[in-house]
Amino acid sequence: MINRTTRSLLLDRATIFDGTGHSPLPGEHSIRVDDGVITWVGPSDHAPETHDVMDLRGMFVMPGLVNSHVHLANDASADLAGQVGEDSSVTGGLRAANNAMITLLSGVTTVKDCGAKDNIVIDVSRAIDSKLITGTRVFAAGRVITMTGGHGHFMGVEADGLSAVRAAVRGQLKEGASFIKAMATGGVLTSGVQPTQTALIGAELQVIVEEAHNAGRRVSTHAIGREGIKNAILAGVDTIEHGFHLDEELFELALERGTFLVPTLAAISGIVGRGPSGGTPGWIVDKARVEMERSRSMFRQAVESGINIAAGTDAGTPFNPHDGFVEELIEMVRIGLSPARALLSATRDGAINADAQASIGTIEAGKCADVIAVDGDPLIDITDLRRILVVVKDGEVHRDERSGRSSDDSRVLNDERVRA
Repeated sequence: MINRTTRSLLLDRATIFDGTGHSPLPGEHSIRVDDGVITWVGPSDHAPETHDVMDLRGMFVMPGLVNSHVHLANDASADLAGQVGEDSSVTGGLRAANNAMITLLSGVTTVKDCGAKDNIVIDVSRAIDSKLITGTRVFAAGRVITMTGGHGHFMGVEADGLSAVRAAVRGQLKEGASFIKAMATGGVLTSGVQPTQTALIGAELQVIVEEAHNAGRRVSTHAIGREGIKNAILAGVDTIEHGFHLDEELFELALERGTFLVPTLAAISGIVGRGPSGGTPGWIVDKARVEMERSRSMFRQAVESGINIAAGTDAGTPFNPHDGFVEELIEMVRIGLSPARALLSATRDGAINADAQASIGTIEAGKCADVIAVDGDPLIDITDLRRILVVVKDGEVHRDERSGRSSDDSRVLNDERVRA
């Protein structure tokens, strides 16, 4: 880890994908950073002078990545619920801090943490913001809101009925939640419930949305089964997490309301890929297998529908590491998303989904200096994202591997390329 702090920095002579949706600025463009904020973007020959210059000639520079669904307090072990139950709050906090660093070094400068017991990650987020520790920027939901015995109850607030869910939301807001996470259906990782099972009902979800929006917070909803997804969209939630049983009617409804989808393809593939031999309980593997193909076919439909997509992995779930975000983007492109839209889903659209577009997600003057540099062009071949060599967050250089740069593909993790 480099972790070089400088008051003024020029990221010089690169191709810049600024995340605004415009075409990339071709090579020989530069970014000026002062006190952690982007102050100038333009042609290199007109760049303001500064003593600290990082030569990024021939590289592809873009905003820091945004992973819209993680669980920092978990580290991809075979049994998430078991780990949550065994960990003390201190152990969970240490895991979260370590995973926040791993995440940052992988090029992900911002995450939405979608649930941890005891509001562990809210505390870790505060520690990062105060520079007590170093890690990715964290927007944390705190504890999830679920029905009694519902999905994620082991790291949640169990609430039944309108008064109870209202109190649960207000409690999480009091604790400092950046957004609210609610469970509209059952899930794969909780014993005794099925992924398509309807959980919190429409009226309960409406109260959750009302309370959160009154406080200026967004609502993300775990929703796999069709009825739960529909309840959530009609209730006015901002984001559907997973959404495996979305269909044409629900895509249209989501488009009308501006609802986001975070597809989390890695959440299923890791479990199915390793199977029971990896140590995951068989009942988890069985449920994941049932949903595997549905998750892929849904995402193909999502691409065609034009629904808002923010990329997220559900990192921390079984065999789903915190440095695996790039592989999610590659899989999204493999299924049918264009490389340009994949990059936007992981930058600008991730920032919008976190309600943080005023400060992150694009390379523009006035935004936080969250920037990564890639050896290659992921708009042509998305697998070039595996060659992130430079990571800057808030103007601090946390990773710089330019000295190891070469002209061949020896550092690509596998030979399969995914081209536009």
